[in-house]
Amino acid sequence: MEMFSKLTSLFQQALETREPSVDLKESFVEHWKGITNYYIQTTDEERPARQTDIPWRLKQMLDILVYEEGQQVVEETGPCLEYLLQHKLLETLCTLGKAQYPPGMLQQVLLFASSLLMQIKKPLLQMLHIYRPIQKLIALCALPGSQSEKEEAQFLLAVCSQVKQDPYLLNYVLKIPIISKSKMTESTSNQSGDRNGPDTKNDSQSHDPTSPSPSCNLSESTTSIHSQLECSASSFDQSGCASPQAEAPDLVFALVHLTQSQRGRVRQKAHEGLLLLVGLQSEGSGETLAQRTQLVALLAGKLVQLYSLVPTEELDPQDILNMPQIVWSSQFSKASPDDGLLCPGLDHVTLFFCWLDFLDHMMTEAPQVLAERLSGCVHSLWLSEVMLPQLMSTGESAVLLSTVVLCRVVQAVRSTALLDRLVMFLLGNQSQPEEPAESQDPHVLRGRLIQQCDHISEEISMASLRLFEELLRKPHGAILHNLVLRHLEPRRYLTLTPAPLDDRHTDSGEDHEDLEEDPWFPDSLYSDGQTLPSPSSASSGALLNSHVHSTDVINSFLCLVPQEVKSSQLVQEGGYDSYVLEARSLCEACGPLTQQDWVEELPPPSSSSVVAGTVFYEGLFLQVLFDRLGRLLEQPYDLNLQLTSVVSRLAAFRHPVITEFMLDPYITLTPGARTLFTVLIRVIGELMQRVQAVPDVSDRLIRMRRKLLELDQHSQEEHQTLLRGIILLEEFCKELAAIAFVKLTLDHD
Repeated sequence: MEMFSKLTSLFQQALETREPSVDLKESFVEHWKGITNYYIQTTDEERPARQTDIPWRLKQMLDILVYEEGQQVVEETGPCLEYLLQHKLLETLCTLGKAQYPPGMLQQVLLFASSLLMQIKKPLLQMLHIYRPIQKLIALCALPGSQSEKEEAQFLLAVCSQVKQDPYLLNYVLKIPIISKSKMTESTSNQSGDRNGPDTKNDSQSHDPTSPSPSCNLSESTTSIHSQLECSASSFDQSGCASPQAEAPDLVFALVHLTQSQRGRVRQKAHEGLLLLVGLQSEGSGETLAQRTQLVALLAGKLVQLYSLVPTEELDPQDILNMPQIVWSSQFSKASPDDGLLCPGLDHVTLFFCWLDFLDHMMTEAPQVLAERLSGCVHSLWLSEVMLPQLMSTGESAVLLSTVVLCRVVQAVRSTALLDRLVMFLLGNQSQPEEPAESQDPHVLRGRLIQQCDHISEEISMASLRLFEELLRKPHGAILHNLVLRHLEPRRYLTLTPAPLDDRHTDSGEDHEDLEEDPWFPDSLYSDGQTLPSPSSASSGALLNSHVHSTDVINSFLCLVPQEVKSSQLVQEGGYDSYVLEARSLCEACGPLTQQDWVEELPPPSSSSVVAGTVFYEGLFLQVLFDRLGRLLEQPYDLNLQLTSVVSRLAAFRHPVITEFMLDPYITLTPGARTLFTVLIRVIGELMQRVQAVPDVSDRLIRMRRKLLELDQHSQEEHQTLLRGIILLEEFCKELAAIAFVKLTLDHD
């Protein structure tokens, strides 16, 4: 029986199929030797690497490393990884890839390195025999005529992902000398004595930011990114555009270069890699990228390069204004923004704005020091060197196109750093009120842009007005202060001596008798007993301080246009209440933009306002707007629409001084001062004089209003400009009344 049991046991053992135990290290070494044997045995040197067993063996080696790590404790280094480190396998593969032997070997090495970094959880980039070959592989990327862009982009993205997880690795990747070695990972191999950080043999020759040296000339708009690398080592200027010279293409250069690839997937990975780099929030990483790499110069240089490709002489500025809002990631979608564009030049415009939006997005993600350095470089290389000469040009076509481009740029910018630079470039930093005697604005470009709002060219005037409207939309307190508040806050437009009640509707510096004799204000200005309402118990300079006064203000604007030239009620259009919803949206949108330190109560008037001979000056911006508004009946309809849009937005800001100056008809003005209401009074006086020469003005106004509602811009009619101006003036007054009503509501909420 015992013998039978033994036979049964032996029989069962013979039948059992046991899987032989596999030695991982032995298998790993076998695959590596299979790769090395290929170079010994092969006779076909032209055979591509993908047609050999090298890709399969590299895949097997990677799978073994991943499996081994899964069986080990995280802190331990398995025998296969130890073998890879001790025998410098990655170094050998890097050499083979550089030699491109067999052809296409570099692609296989890049794929292996990418997978190694992404699939092995253990931090590898801190190990000497990992980061050195990684540095060499980075130097092999972005070379002219490269056939491995896809693999390069994947490899660089893998490196950036590792750096994102541990920002300290940035020093290893960029070959920046390491002072502290506390974070060096000690492998269980014998290489611990060699891990002293990246190669620092050239430390004595490292760039000293304080030493004088020639700067790179990046002002030429046609400068390519490759030529920027050829600049000699230079000191850092205020804009931060100067960068030390790189010995070979580094990580940031390779990524920026790949953003120019014709393959969308490659460009996308390059953009993602750059975002990972600039998004490092560790202490010192932003300063490292800003001061010790070429990142900011390369990024801003590409912006200049893309703008230089825009065919300025072939483009219609209106096409640029009509372009949809461009987001940098849209270029990677299947239906890219430039696919459906009819104008051949707009594809270059799209690429430019895609890159600008990408830079703007980078500045929102980057540390403050890097964002400021990058915005400063954009200011220096593009705004100052390229845009400023175009804006100051005497050629109308160049001025128009550059103004339109700037308008779209202001519209697109969201980052604080770039917006600060734009405001500084466009408006300067003056904080004191302007003087009317100044022959030239201290900030030349600001004065030029404002004066362009009253340019002889209607297109330039509209583009300039649109630019300032976009500026007023931005959440930046310096914009409104620079253009308006610094002139109005002292309240020098007020006279402290009370004026008779009947004089409060007179223009500045005129008494009641002068008004009656003025030919612009005939006795029939307000017929049928229609008169402006009195301010009742309201006190001068205290707009909307009571419900009664607020009602008077609203009625003042509604009664400005005489009844005989009103036409909205004749075509069953609504009153000012039809503008209330739009006015509420406008006031709420303007509310949070700039009121950081605004006072709720009106400040006392400046003592200089009572000094004899003192003349209030509203500033160049309001002066140009009021001058334009005074010619409303003579100007094209589209221009008037843009003009009144800017004025309405100004009036919607909930600063008490702006509310008083723009919307209070009852303030007593100093001699020579004018407000929005007094300007409109003058326009009404001119209107009543000019309509005397227009027969059947009511019927003509009704026909013109219906044509405007039907968007009929082609048919011409006698007195067309005047009729359109009257209609727009009526609607503008209703809009101002709605804004006054909404401000009352918001202040009481």
